[in-house]
Amino acid sequence: MIYQGESIRVDFIEPGFAELQFDAKGSVNKFDQATLEEFSEALTKLKNTDDLRGVIVTSSKSTFIVGADITEFLTLFSDQEKTRSWVAKASRVFDQLEDLPVPTVGAVTGFALGGGCEALLACDYRVADSTATIGLPEVKLGLIPGFGGTMRLPRVIGPDNALEWITTGKNNKALDALKVGAVDAVVEPENLTKAALNLAKDAAAGQQDWKAKRQPKLEPLKANDTELMMTLVTAKGMVAAKAGKHYPAPHKAIEAIENGAREHREGALTAENNAFFDLTQTEACQAQVGIFLADQAVKGKSKKYAKAATKEIKTAGVLGAGIMGGGIAYQSALKGVPAVMKDIKQDALDLGMKEAGKILKKGVERGKVNSEKMIKILSSITPTLLNDAVKDVDIVVEAVVENPKVKGSVLAEIEDVIGDDAILTSNTSTISITELAKNLKRPEKFCGMHFFNPVHKMPLVEIIRGEKTSDDTVNAVVAYALKLGKTPIVVNDCPGFLVNRVLFPYLAGFAGMVDEGVDFVGIDKVMEKQFGWPMGPAYLSDVVGIDTADHCTVVMEDGFPTRMKRDESSAIAKLAAAECYGQKNGKGFYVYGTDKKGKPTKEADPATYELLGCEQGKKLDADEVIARCMIPMVNEVVRCLEEDIVGSAAEADMALLYGLGFPPFRGGPFRYLETLGMDNFIQLADKYAHLGEIYQVTDGMREMAKAGKSYFDTTSAK
Repeated sequence: MIYQGESIRVDFIEPGFAELQFDAKGSVNKFDQATLEEFSEALTKLKNTDDLRGVIVTSSKSTFIVGADITEFLTLFSDQEKTRSWVAKASRVFDQLEDLPVPTVGAVTGFALGGGCEALLACDYRVADSTATIGLPEVKLGLIPGFGGTMRLPRVIGPDNALEWITTGKNNKALDALKVGAVDAVVEPENLTKAALNLAKDAAAGQQDWKAKRQPKLEPLKANDTELMMTLVTAKGMVAAKAGKHYPAPHKAIEAIENGAREHREGALTAENNAFFDLTQTEACQAQVGIFLADQAVKGKSKKYAKAATKEIKTAGVLGAGIMGGGIAYQSALKGVPAVMKDIKQDALDLGMKEAGKILKKGVERGKVNSEKMIKILSSITPTLLNDAVKDVDIVVEAVVENPKVKGSVLAEIEDVIGDDAILTSNTSTISITELAKNLKRPEKFCGMHFFNPVHKMPLVEIIRGEKTSDDTVNAVVAYALKLGKTPIVVNDCPGFLVNRVLFPYLAGFAGMVDEGVDFVGIDKVMEKQFGWPMGPAYLSDVVGIDTADHCTVVMEDGFPTRMKRDESSAIAKLAAAECYGQKNGKGFYVYGTDKKGKPTKEADPATYELLGCEQGKKLDADEVIARCMIPMVNEVVRCLEEDIVGSAAEADMALLYGLGFPPFRGGPFRYLETLGMDNFIQLADKYAHLGEIYQVTDGMREMAKAGKSYFDTTSAK
């Protein structure tokens, strides 16, 4: 044995040829700080090993290396001096691999991402098996490759391909990597080790010029000035268009490659180190790393629920067709759970099937679905007018009109049809699950299952636990949501649950400005372009439906009569009274139509300004617009955590990211609060406290700030 550590072992696989194998104790290999130390020690041992002729780098697991240990990042990055030292030292470990006095071959199976890809790039040759996926996804964390990726990849596959890989963070299948030269061969999994060893032997025997293969990675980038300039200009244009100003990582990646292009390895690595460090100190990086950690926590919690499930969902029923019901039935059928779609009207069933067919047709056009699969999915949806058609299903998702009396009647009727062991759920967005359960004989078998529209695109499903909902029911419904490819987040019952409960104070903050005469178009521009929402509050209201939003204000007032009191003179109420329902009937805050080419249009109508009593072009300072919209939302999500509506800050952040499109570079409402600083937020909220209860922070937040605590320290995905 040449070297034995906790995560790495090195031994001769044949006389003269050593295998450096990553073999961490967990389910995957990753570069935490301890593994990087071992990597350096192992490479030092190899350098000093007599009679060494070649080295292959392998994994004992079904995947190579998934990257760095991201759980260490936020703590590490909070110490600037430690971060600078770490990135400089860690990146030079990979130089040790590149500088071994013998040929090296990386043998990649499964995922080789981030640091895993960079370890491969430090090898002279790379062999992948057909399962391999290779990439540098660091931009998705607000970072760039930090172990030499921006220096080595352009010298291996050319600057144009490297810029595309790095700035998009995309993963690449083995054959695609082969096409651009990122790997030298692709073989079947059972042949991987043998192929890597044979390549090392050929190189050692002089049949391959491994020194010539290595040399370009040690030198300035071989590209003439004009070619390089054009490549960089093109990349900058694409990044500016796609990433915009809120995501600095892809911009910094280009900067690192540009600054290191005319440098030898050490200079290029220094350029990368500097850019990487700069990004670690940005709010976007803190937010995006936070999202990754929150997502892992939410997924881990969901898996625990699903693992505890005693009932498997094999068939589903959907009550209420139309666009929402059709979307739910489609998603269920798509993921292998046949669905019976029941309605009282044939035209609704036709609309539901049409919706499923429309989604599938787009998939066929894009090459994601073939005709055979389309037919199979559609045949897995059974439209029916008969209650008896759902009598044998394992779960029913009720998706009828958002009216408590109608829902209560439909749920009670279908409960008498389905089996005693079947689960009943309601796709309600605001109505109390506990109240709906009063209509049922088996309330323990009932919970909320709130999908977001469009169902096939929106990843979040809120699972709402009523007062009498059993753990077995929650576990089974979470498992079903996971089977549908969704991210389920379990919340406790209250009006609006989590997502809509925190949305309405945000919309109320917006409406307050409109009521003061401020132009809603200007508010939308600030919240979209400066804060980063995909839609401003006026546009979002139109998309949700003004009538739906207006109806929900009644539900929210019932639950929170002082904080969310309905205002008949507010913009939403006025538009609803005027039958301006938003996109669904072509007029709301905006007027919707099509241009001469048939493309959708959205314009502010002078009649809307007259109706609402606001003034076209009247603006507030952008910071005030953001404060007046966001303070109510943050306050409400804090209340939800304090009241145990949601289990953790991580779950709340992911719910708003996946359910509302909260700007990822801000990381979710709790990460946004932490970035602002709790003391600063409280000071800002107090400035607007006179505007009403939604602007008044909780006593709990004041205590947290006074104690210097973090919501991420005190709450976790339990």
